[in-house]
Amino acid sequence: MTERGPSTPSDRIQEARSRRHGENRLPSGQRDHGNGGRSGAAYEGTSGRNNAPLYAALDLGTNNCRLLIARPEDRGFRVVDAYSRIVRLGEGVGSNRMLSDAAMERAIDALAQCHRKLADRGVARSRLIATEACRAAENGAAFIERVKTETGLALEVVDRETEARLAVAGCASLVDHEADGVILFDIGGGSSEIVWLDLRNRCGARGYALTRFIRSWISLPVGVVNLAERHGGVHVTPDIFEAMIEDAAEHLAAFNLASNLTEAIASGRVHMLGTSGTVTTLAGVHLGLKRYDRRRVDGTWLEDGDVSRMIDQLRDMPYEARVDNPCIGADRADLVLAGCAILEAIRRRWSCSRLRVADRGLREGILTELMAADGVWSHRKNGARQDRGRQRNRT
Repeated sequence: MTERGPSTPSDRIQEARSRRHGENRLPSGQRDHGNGGRSGAAYEGTSGRNNAPLYAALDLGTNNCRLLIARPEDRGFRVVDAYSRIVRLGEGVGSNRMLSDAAMERAIDALAQCHRKLADRGVARSRLIATEACRAAENGAAFIERVKTETGLALEVVDRETEARLAVAGCASLVDHEADGVILFDIGGGSSEIVWLDLRNRCGARGYALTRFIRSWISLPVGVVNLAERHGGVHVTPDIFEAMIEDAAEHLAAFNLASNLTEAIASGRVHMLGTSGTVTTLAGVHLGLKRYDRRRVDGTWLEDGDVSRMIDQLRDMPYEARVDNPCIGADRADLVLAGCAILEAIRRRWSCSRLRVADRGLREGILTELMAADGVWSHRKNGARQDRGRQRNRT
């Protein structure tokens, strides 16, 4: 069967973007509405509301370039600016281990936009990271130097362990307070991280404090971009989809999160927590959204049967229908089934009855760690205590 439309994913994105119209079709690369922090976060807009210093987190991944700028608040942080663009930096890296000229140009253009936002906002503290594409590519280090020369941004290529920890820090506020454990996964463009949080002795700990309970973690060298490149992401038959699952499962088979994880799952007090475009897409389709709405998706609970139905629905959906779906769009239409295959491989290995969806991740984790390291929340608590004490002394 001859494929319709452009010959490359990047060309298909551009063509589909030029065809799309209407308010109900928001490209998935433009989904940022201010993601949650320590206990969730509000979106401030452009005017600002106080003089607290601004913090920024940038995540240059295999597929996306994302930026968040936020200021600390009493119970988390308030997002004042956000940026997200699909750049497909890792396109072709799986086959030739090199970042292509076109991919680097797309990424540098997006990073230049980020630099302007950082400068315009006067950000005081930031951490700017790059992940799997730059780790895997032979010219990754040269690209990082080029970014610094052309945009002024100094990117830090983080290892997979750091990536896993940041994912936990960014999503910890969505952990069920009654759970004995969580299998957290982040399905990325070039790698997928899976973390086992053993919470049986957490003694009431919540939020960022849960990073202390990471029992073990694994990182698979497979993500939506390289899996789709190996198997194809446009016209995906049931056999091709099953081959994708087996591909991801082969990588997964070499890892064991914990010897007693199966026992913990059997207790019924362990749930999954997923952060990726894959799970937010599943949630959006499940909710029947006419336009992607982060406020409805972030924190949504999906039962195991719901996840199975949504995966089957997307698998049976033609490419053109995926492009037209407001929760998928042209940016993800050729990648979403690869993500579903990775999720299915994880579910077959560890079966939990519930999955919570997180529209948050590494950037929120970075912001949380930066603010925690600066003691912004402890300072605010101390200030509040002093204010209460002064008030009592006046009465």
